[in-house]
Amino acid sequence: MRGNDKPWHTARMPPLADTNELRAWLRLSLEPELGAARVRLLLSVFGMPQNIVSATTGSLARYLDPALAARLRQPPEPGLQAAIDDTLDWLRADDHHLLTLADPLYPRTLYALTDPPPVLYAHGRLHILERPMLAIVGARHATADGERNARAFARHLAQQGWCVVSGLASGIDGAAHAGALEAGEAGGGTLAVLGTGIDRVYPPSHHALAHRIASHGLLLSEFPLGAPGLRFHFPQRNRIVAALSQGVLVVEAAARSGSLITARLAGEMGREVFAIPGSIHSPLSRGCHALIRQGAKLVESGQDIVEELRQGALPGTRTMPAAQPATPDSAPKAASPASETPARPADATPPAATDPEAKALLERIGRDPVDLDTLRRDLDWPIDRLQHQLTLLEISGLIDRTADGRYRSGN
Repeated sequence: MRGNDKPWHTARMPPLADTNELRAWLRLSLEPELGAARVRLLLSVFGMPQNIVSATTGSLARYLDPALAARLRQPPEPGLQAAIDDTLDWLRADDHHLLTLADPLYPRTLYALTDPPPVLYAHGRLHILERPMLAIVGARHATADGERNARAFARHLAQQGWCVVSGLASGIDGAAHAGALEAGEAGGGTLAVLGTGIDRVYPPSHHALAHRIASHGLLLSEFPLGAPGLRFHFPQRNRIVAALSQGVLVVEAAARSGSLITARLAGEMGREVFAIPGSIHSPLSRGCHALIRQGAKLVESGQDIVEELRQGALPGTRTMPAAQPATPDSAPKAASPASETPARPADATPPAATDPEAKALLERIGRDPVDLDTLRRDLDWPIDRLQHQLTLLEISGLIDRTADGRYRSGN
């Protein structure tokens, strides 16, 4: 801390985080080319992040490209150091928080992802994360009826204690956030997952809405401060929306839309998927009708959703032990300081030479960058199976992730 500056705010209590640990989390999350999958692997081997940044180059080189391992042993480059300092300054403001994989309030449902973000930036009321969540998504260019429906469903669900999750986009997302806020302080609130840095708002027309959410709900982002709304950020955001929620309601969607991706991700994670039917003549009904044909539950009122979800257990209080890091299959596990020759995890290198799935994926990727949705469509694999193989291949160096989030052969 400097002078009379406020302490850094993390999800822990008390709010003053250990300086070395906080800087290590930021260093790993912001280091170019490292990525969430490799961070998770390193945490499973070395324990907490300060153990990683203090490990020898030889130890790190067992799991990373030698050049990247050597860079981690050096002080952060000027640009990276500036980003760390800027984040620490941002954290001194009221209601600004950083949630790490080892924090008790890090959403446990995100551990199901193959690449849970090492850190999450949060602005607003952290207790929102303890509430049961339901996502409402849909078309950006929604009809007036669609926006009214989203608003009414969100208001009703929030009045029943559900936190409404969406992506702050135009159209259905914005209407859902607004409707949840109309339930007032007694309601379940709303959580907006951003496709930008936490200090940016996209679209700009939602500045006032974002301010209201930060005051009465929660803004959440995995992207560093200043990150713009790049196209590939939004599918990444959608996986967080799906993973956070017990169910996903699609209000309006075209036959090909990001909302359908969110719904598919939710279904593959075992979440409930709901859809509102519409006119057979409306292009924005086709996505919802396709979901219903595929098994999504047709709903006509918010109460339909409440009654459906009431049949299962509501995710009330959290069960994750306070301040206890989880296992490598979920979150990083505390470990003794890494030795010079730590044991390699059994899955650190994919059996690409013998595994038919790995071979098929490598052959499909090739040298030309390809995005996740294209791979999923071409291979017709469940998203968790695809992401698992991509993670293992990326860790082994057989594939690379480009700056825009696509994959290409590393050979």
